[in-house]
Amino acid sequence: MTRALLHSRFRPFLEPSMPAAVTPVWYDNAEGFREGMDGAEIIWPDFTIKNSVKAAVGEAMQRANALTWCSVMSSGVDWLPLEQFKAHGVRLTNGAGLHAHSVAEFAVLGMLSLGKGWGTLLRAQDRHEWLAQPPGRGELLEAEVLVIGAGEIGQRIRTILEAFDARVTMARRTPRAGDLGNGEWRSALGRFDWVILIVPSTSETRGMFGAAELGAMKPGAGLVNVARGDVVDQDALIAALRSGQLGRAYLDVTDPEPLPADHALWSCPNVEISMHAAGLAQDSLIRRAAQRFAGNLERYVAGEPLVHEVDYARGY
Repeated sequence: MTRALLHSRFRPFLEPSMPAAVTPVWYDNAEGFREGMDGAEIIWPDFTIKNSVKAAVGEAMQRANALTWCSVMSSGVDWLPLEQFKAHGVRLTNGAGLHAHSVAEFAVLGMLSLGKGWGTLLRAQDRHEWLAQPPGRGELLEAEVLVIGAGEIGQRIRTILEAFDARVTMARRTPRAGDLGNGEWRSALGRFDWVILIVPSTSETRGMFGAAELGAMKPGAGLVNVARGDVVDQDALIAALRSGQLGRAYLDVTDPEPLPADHALWSCPNVEISMHAAGLAQDSLIRRAAQRFAGNLERYVAGEPLVHEVDYARGY
């Protein structure tokens, strides 16, 4: 029998159709995950216990090497023990695409909110104050937008922005007609009103957007980070916001997370922070993630290729 360690939040969706060859072990917290690791051939670590996963997996793999497949719901996999997985031949599948609609909606929400001064309007409402003039006049109409990262989320962002009549350029590792390649987008930053980051956190992308990149942007332009906090140099970001070189920033992710209460980013001008909620703020996420896992579980039992398998060389 194949032993699968799964979070109990998925139980209502998975248990009724669990293959006979698979024995599920349900956990609710980090302690339950650690206890269930021994002998598990399949694991589905939950992002809410990410700080405990590496240690729990490492300890179990030192005692026995039953693990052959790890499934996660997140698109990013930088919080997992990738080197150990790679060394032991563990297959890894991620949640690429599961979060595309929600993250894209949050990215555009952040752009609209900052452009229209929505936060100022809400604070005026809290004070019962009627503002005589709109606090923001920014538009997405004909805005020049650079999306760095052309995966499923990046493509969804492009679709939504084009519906607002924004002009969108994609930057990707292997550019297509009209795209910018890895060696081209930095020299083009000054063209854009908005730059959106939606790249995985890898050795190539960590710190990729720093003082040089922020300084090359059009003065007063906006930055959207729905990737990972460590993709952006936080000190350089704060300096650019305070100087006015960067006009506004919507951040779903920060470095570190959670952001300490006394961190300078909280009080920077023209910043909105959504506390890594973008990918989780959807009613259908758990159901759709369970459906994807169930399909992959059937493939696993049948010895067929898994979908959305991570390439360790690329990190996604």
